[in-house]
Amino acid sequence: MLTILTMIIMNNDRRSFLKKSGILTAALSLGNLSGALTPESVNLNSAGRKSKKRREYEKDAGMKMCYAYFRGAEAEKRKIEFARQLDVLGAVGGINPGSVGLKNMKPWDFEVVSAVKNSWDKLGLGLEVIEGPPALSEQTKLGLEGRDEEISNFIILMKNLTKAGIDKICYNWMPVISWARTTNDRPGRGGALVTAFDNEDIKDATLTRFGAVSKETLWKNLEYFLKAVIPEAEKCGMKLAMHPDDPQVDSIRGISRIMNTVDSFRKMAEIYPSKNNGITMCQGNFALMGEEIPAIVREFGERGLIHFVHFRNVRGGKYNFEETFHDEGMIDMYEAMKAYIDTGFRGPIRPDHVPTMAGDSNDRPGYSTLGNLYATGYIRGLMEAVYKSF
Repeated sequence: MLTILTMIIMNNDRRSFLKKSGILTAALSLGNLSGALTPESVNLNSAGRKSKKRREYEKDAGMKMCYAYFRGAEAEKRKIEFARQLDVLGAVGGINPGSVGLKNMKPWDFEVVSAVKNSWDKLGLGLEVIEGPPALSEQTKLGLEGRDEEISNFIILMKNLTKAGIDKICYNWMPVISWARTTNDRPGRGGALVTAFDNEDIKDATLTRFGAVSKETLWKNLEYFLKAVIPEAEKCGMKLAMHPDDPQVDSIRGISRIMNTVDSFRKMAEIYPSKNNGITMCQGNFALMGEEIPAIVREFGERGLIHFVHFRNVRGGKYNFEETFHDEGMIDMYEAMKAYIDTGFRGPIRPDHVPTMAGDSNDRPGYSTLGNLYATGYIRGLMEAVYKSF
């Protein structure tokens, strides 16, 4: 009886020894013995299974969660209260002298920039991105009289923003007609209201007072702007982030659109190659160009050109589409988040164009406070899940 028990114990010990020896042999065969024997890579638990030591989670995967406040702090009190409770402490907005009680001053003046920045600081929020900057309008985009003065003011704005601690500007190249939708209250999931666009509804609309504007004109004016501004952005540390056209149709009322393909962004980056000449990765727009978001994020992210992210989802095509909840559109959101984290993006990110949910007002389509809350939880869940999967 003792002999049989001894044999069982010896056999068990032998099997355990062989299993551990197999792990060691595999590590040796890979030529990385020192790395293979670290606790992070070879850690046997009580059941004998190999487990990987998790790295400590970095809040929001190291990114800066933000909300957009285009109407100013006074009109966004409810959203600000939610933001503080949710620990979403980044703000995205504009520069308006009137919002801080300053009159007869220009928005690019340092006193105005500093006062706006301080007003957000007092609310417990940090102004991370200027979206829709002053001193950049039709004069520059259409090449009209007064362009050089406007560009000069834009450069002053950049310098004063960085002096105040703000180093990102989200801008676009959509003169006259910017963001456009043909429907702002289409019923979505469960009756939530979403914005939508159908080019058939506007393709025959009359020209604007500027008449027909060609793509060649817009490219020429963009090149003029970039060659004047990017060298100054490099000097003061400003990161410019071009937003795609929204929608990405070829023209609206005679005004052409040029930032509506991935090749357009590649071309823009080559006009003046610089880390300061970057992009706003607005997922919905790039997806409607027919692109796979994770691949595009990796392409531009690995080059260090993504300075700001609009994390949103859509379905359809560039000529006919609608916004969706974050979890129901055509973008693989998990793989998109994985691409941001994998390529080292650590900048500002915000939910965008959320559905208007029950109990909320649709006076600002796409910016429902309750829709924002849902998006925040979804985005943060993805951040933690992806971060801990590495």
